[in-house]
Amino acid sequence: MGSDPPQLRFVVDGNPVAAKPLAAGLYVVATPIGNLSDITLRALATLAAADIVACEDTRVSSVLIRHYGIAARLLAYHDHNAAEMRPKLLAALAEGRSIALISDAGTPLVSDPGYRLVVEARAAGHKVVPIPGASALLAALVAAGLPSDAFFFAGFLPPKTAARSKRLAELAAVPATLVFFESPQRLAASLADMSAALGARAAVVARELTKAFETIRSGTLADLATAYAGEATPKGEIVVVVAPPEEEIATAEDADRLLRALLKEKSVSNAAAEAAAATGLPKRELYRRALALKDVNDGGE
Repeated sequence: MGSDPPQLRFVVDGNPVAAKPLAAGLYVVATPIGNLSDITLRALATLAAADIVACEDTRVSSVLIRHYGIAARLLAYHDHNAAEMRPKLLAALAEGRSIALISDAGTPLVSDPGYRLVVEARAAGHKVVPIPGASALLAALVAAGLPSDAFFFAGFLPPKTAARSKRLAELAAVPATLVFFESPQRLAASLADMSAALGARAAVVARELTKAFETIRSGTLADLATAYAGEATPKGEIVVVVAPPEEEIATAEDADRLLRALLKEKSVSNAAAEAAAATGLPKRELYRRALALKDVNDGGE
């Protein structure tokens, strides 16, 4: 078994694995969002070797720790005790300790505690090391089948209808796919408010990702709102992904205005091609309009 102390080990499929000691610093460690197999070997080694594992709920995190045979010192760090515990964690870092920061599930600091600790740790000159892994946000995004070249994570919407509608109105023009976390109890109401504020957009509701009852349901916001309003309140963690706003289609007047300007310097064919690229309208249609406009202009000369 070697000479490594037991606290620097983790177990995978019944096989003990030695973990190397960690340098002093704050390690931000992603943990599974449901399926315990969705953890990296690096994350396990970090949890096994850290002097302190700071977590939201020791009862939740102990399930993961026990599953992988890790002898870790768990310390609760959450919204309600952060003001008291943060100075103690910073003092431990100043003493040369290694601290692994985890949340109940997924990547810390994504709608979870930890932001202030990272800010103050960096301000004090301590090393902050990301240990990437599972994320409900990214899992939902890649499974949604909606544009992912640009996305905006908006976290949890306000619980009250008026505040929620105001926030959605602010997000309506964002030229990106929108991603929200939502509670099961508010899902139907939030989808209805999204439909009212964002319009007839495609959307996906991803529930219990990576777990036994994982569901990924798609439709328009209105259809999803109606469906969930007529069903029993769903259970589990929920991510809502909403398509970006449609690009505005140029009107005939807009196209003619652009074509007139282009025709002053370009041929009909080139003017139609550039107008098509700028407006998204069919090149063939724009070519016909450009010919008509040129004939009118030539006839007036």
